[in-house]
Amino acid sequence: MELLSAVEGSTAAIGYGLAAIGPGIGVGLVFSAYIQATARQPESSRLTLPFVWIGFAVIEALALLGIAFGFIWAG
Repeated sequence: MELLSAVEGSTAAIGYGLAAIGPGIGVGLVFSAYIQATARQPESSRLTLPFVWIGFAVIEALALLGIAFGFIWAG
């Protein structure tokens, strides 16, 4: 029975680790697109930078929601 409780306690950490994969990939895609856009048209870097930060904030909000729901459902 002690083994079952040890596995049960770590499922929230495993779940958050799996939930963090999506936002990690999303952040990488957002910044890689910005780098490619800036490399193609350097004069547009000031125009596209605010959109990069908005996209970054939205994606990171998903990660924060994942950890919040992990704590809610674990407790």
